[in-house]
Amino acid sequence: MVCFIFILLRISPGDPSLKFVSPELSPALAQKIKESFGLDKPIFTQFVQFISNIFSGNFGVSYDFRKPVVQVIKNYLLFTVTFSLISFIIQLTVSYFLALLSIKKMNGFIDRLLGRTSLVLYAIPSFVIGVFLILIFSEKLKLLPASGLMSADAESLSGGAKLADYVLHLILPVITLSLGGIAVFYKYLRDNLDDVFNKPFVLNLYAYGLSKKEITKKHVIPGAVSPLISIAGVELGVLFSGALITEVIFGLPGMGRLTVNAILSCDYPLVIGCTFISGILIIISNFLADLLKAKLDKRLVSGILN
Repeated sequence: MVCFIFILLRISPGDPSLKFVSPELSPALAQKIKESFGLDKPIFTQFVQFISNIFSGNFGVSYDFRKPVVQVIKNYLLFTVTFSLISFIIQLTVSYFLALLSIKKMNGFIDRLLGRTSLVLYAIPSFVIGVFLILIFSEKLKLLPASGLMSADAESLSGGAKLADYVLHLILPVITLSLGGIAVFYKYLRDNLDDVFNKPFVLNLYAYGLSKKEITKKHVIPGAVSPLISIAGVELGVLFSGALITEVIFGLPGMGRLTVNAILSCDYPLVIGCTFISGILIIISNFLADLLKAKLDKRLVSGILN
């Protein structure tokens, strides 16, 4: 995948050295700029050098930041991981309680309302939700900030006030990033709960005199949550790789926005570095999901061993 990105960048229009070249510069100086970036070498030579650097953990130096790519990514990765984990926890928590509420009122008004609302939220692109929230809560009601992580005077605030200002700036981005995931998790969990409730063993448990609350807590919920873990692993990987649209709309200093800016400025080393780190995070999140699923369902482990 990273090799594909390398080739795609090289055949795409644009020359990163042109931003440092002006009509006043001599052709010789412009050529030296290209040489400093290593762009004067043949594509194949650049590719071989790129592969050797990847195995040594060296992504080169960012053209824009004039720093090693790894150092630049470190400055943005922590925010994306924190931001994504907050959104992920909210998605799971809200969808879990909504699914339980829906099952309790199965085929009732609340169940139908939540089902239709989840479909609408899933269908609406996140950038539409983000712009709509900014229009209502920032422009019209003046309740929440529209962009950035802190106010201009945040440095003069006390510790508690600074934290409150930080939280206020994150409310709209977190809501924007979470709504789509809540809709997905709710739909999967609600359908899984409904499917498990219709299993024959549930009728047997009722026959043994167990209450619905006890059956739901000890037998139905564990059986319904297990298939959701794989979906959760994919969603977490997508969040970790950079909540691209949300970070761009709200001007947040995360991996998504960094990747977009690197693409627009033809910062080849930074684009490849961001792509590589995003891929690693997706692999790790899916691997952790598989481990958790195997721990919850011992049949997976026994099947692998056999």
